[in-house]
Amino acid sequence: MIFNFVQAKESDKEYLLELRKMTMLEHLERAGQFLSEKEHSERVNYKFEYSYLVFHSNQLIGAVKYHCKINQVELTQIQISPRHQGKGYGSGIVRQILNNEHPKTVQLAVLKGNPAVNFYKKLGFKVIGEDAYEYHMQNEPLI
Repeated sequence: MIFNFVQAKESDKEYLLELRKMTMLEHLERAGQFLSEKEHSERVNYKFEYSYLVFHSNQLIGAVKYHCKINQVELTQIQISPRHQGKGYGSGIVRQILNNEHPKTVQLAVLKGNPAVNFYKKLGFKVIGEDAYEYHMQNEPLI
């Protein structure tokens, strides 16, 4: 599975905001986080320069936000449009990032209670810490 990551532009923010609400609202509220529209927009704007629209077979399927550093990749989010979920796209995106940035460590945070925790564990990530709302996870870099 090959994905095309296209740098998000200012004009994509409305799509990213709607995608965020479609994919995250349930998990945020289950974790006790009831965010305003402004707070959701602030999250879209957070590290916006690392936001990419994700295409598969020329079809927009979601978004990813990640940043490559010297020894690690910070994976801030993967959001797959609900109509494209369950097709292996999320794991394909993570694998593509791992393969492209190999052998770097990938770090991420995932909301407690979000089934994505198990998704990341299946991909080899381990919980290395936590705070009130999130697990902090990391993979073992491939060598």
